[in-house]
Amino acid sequence: MLHVTGDDIWEPLFRETMDSAFHLEVRDSYAVADEAEALRRWAAGEPYEREEQPDTWRAWDELMIETAGRGVALERLRVVTVPHSDYVRWLLDNTDDNVETGETVRWLPRHQVQPATVPADDYWLFDQAKVAYTTFADDGAFMGLSISTDPHLVGWAVEARDSLWPYGIDHAAYVASEHVRA
Repeated sequence: MLHVTGDDIWEPLFRETMDSAFHLEVRDSYAVADEAEALRRWAAGEPYEREEQPDTWRAWDELMIETAGRGVALERLRVVTVPHSDYVRWLLDNTDDNVETGETVRWLPRHQVQPATVPADDYWLFDQAKVAYTTFADDGAFMGLSISTDPHLVGWAVEARDSLWPYGIDHAAYVASEHVRA
C-alpha cells in the first residue's frame, strides 16, 4: 500500500479515472483544516460566501466538474448517526455544492444498517480497480491517502459499496426526511 500526502494527491487519481469514483464517508465529524472557518461561521449563523472559500475548495470543484464532464460517475455515500452532529448538519447545508459539481450524494442513517456492514474507514474507489483510504489523525485531521490495487482490498471495497449504496437516500430526499428533522 502506498501512502501519499500533500496538496496534489487528488488530481492524478481523478484524471486517470475513466468510469467511476465512489466515496464512502463513515465519520460523524472531521477536522479538515480548510473547513474550520466555514464551519465556525455556520455555527455562529454568519454567512460564508462562495468567493471566500479556500483555493483548495475551488480546485476540488473544478476537478469534479472536469471529471463528471468526461462521463465519470461521481458517487458519495455518507453513513451518519441520527441525531446528527454539528459537522453533519453543516454538511447537509453545504452538500448542494457537491451535487452542482456533478456528484450523486446519498445519506444513510447508521441505525438502518447492521454495524458489521459499515467499514470502519472512509475510502475512495476508482474504476473498481483502486482503493484510496482516507487517513485521519485521532482529532479528525486529514493525514493523506493509503492507496492499493490489491484485488482483495479492492474487492472488499466494491462489496461494501454494493451492499450499502442501494440503501442510501438521495440528498434532496434526505434533506426533506424525518432524519433531518430528528
